[in-house]
Amino acid sequence: MFLGALVDAGVSAELLEKTVAALNLGAKLEISKVNRSGITATKVDVLVHGEKELPREEFWEQSHGEHSHSHAHGGHSQQHSHTEEEQRTGVSAPEKHSAHEHADAHGRTLNEIREIIGRAAISEGAKKTALAIFSALGTAEAKIHNSELDSVHFHEVGAVDAIVDIVGAAVGAEALGVDEIVCSPLNVGGGMVKCAHGEFPIPAPATVELLKGAPVYSSGIQKELVTPTGAAIVKVLAKRFGAFPEMTIEKSGYGAGTRDFTGHPNVVRLTIGEAAAALASKTAQETIAILEANLDDLNPQVFGYVMDRLLEEGALDVFGVPVQMKKNRPGTLLTVLCKPEDSARLTHIVFAETSTLGVRHRLEQRQTLARRWVIVCTEWGDVRMKVASMNGTVSHYAPEYEDCRKIASERRQPLKEVMQAAMQAYLRGQEKH
Repeated sequence: MFLGALVDAGVSAELLEKTVAALNLGAKLEISKVNRSGITATKVDVLVHGEKELPREEFWEQSHGEHSHSHAHGGHSQQHSHTEEEQRTGVSAPEKHSAHEHADAHGRTLNEIREIIGRAAISEGAKKTALAIFSALGTAEAKIHNSELDSVHFHEVGAVDAIVDIVGAAVGAEALGVDEIVCSPLNVGGGMVKCAHGEFPIPAPATVELLKGAPVYSSGIQKELVTPTGAAIVKVLAKRFGAFPEMTIEKSGYGAGTRDFTGHPNVVRLTIGEAAAALASKTAQETIAILEANLDDLNPQVFGYVMDRLLEEGALDVFGVPVQMKKNRPGTLLTVLCKPEDSARLTHIVFAETSTLGVRHRLEQRQTLARRWVIVCTEWGDVRMKVASMNGTVSHYAPEYEDCRKIASERRQPLKEVMQAAMQAYLRGQEKH
């Protein structure tokens, strides 16, 4: 299902097909479009020597119940009936089986899987991710069976189609090129799952072990909706779990499961976009103090003086907004932006220089663009230009008002022409170094 969502979201199907070929296990992918409860989704099937993987229920029916055999597990030999669960990993419950897996009941050790992945012509990053998924799955199985990791035999998990699933997931996730994968709470399903030693409630023991710390729930569907293989993939690929993140959606994809439930789309949805925090990461963040006071009986001439005084004393910005106050008196809302460490000193100035009886104080976060000063040459003299940039790209520039005002006053030139000349000088690259 995850491979289908990757392809549906734009990951190259050819890339995944080449990945399967690089494993050199006689497998290939079959990709098709299907409908799941009204949603069109991409379905990826793994064919092993021409045979398609089957849902567990179909595999169980075709295998005619139980088959007796012996296999090595946990470092010793056990003789017992060959149940559906033995085709998987002891008591775990991955999602699918194939006739090829039945023939390979003894499975593979983690070292054998390491060799298969190590020989494949895929990136080192994808190899590392795939091995981490297998290691997570093996660690869970070892704990369930009270055995050593290296002695765990992967049955269905070590079979060809599951190796394809896990390696394909690693390669496809890398191809997405995203900074992080966030997973929603997981609907684990319900009911019972047949294991080698009886029936266990869903989620299966290995799934429970793998999803420790993850938010899960059951919508009431009496089927297994999260398998140990899927849980291991999520455990490694997802950086965190949570509700749908704040983001700008760019594209999405739907991957279909084999089963088609009534009224419940059996799909995995993958949504790709830019998180709101991504913009913030391109700018500087700082904590500032906000000081506010309502003034309704202050001489307007004094208000201008107070603004100048506050700016001289280190305020980042000062402004006034006309407001209508009680008893319908017109007033002014004085707002001061400053560094937190300057708030006490500037509050004292507001009390000393105005008629207010109270100053409100709060802390806020603000994002700021990177800023720098450059000096440009005009025919009348030098002017400082304030240049702002985001992510290394200039986004705004403006001449310093005081410099332009001084030139306009001394040279008897219109202020707007001085400012325009400074802008043109910047655009022509006439900067002093």
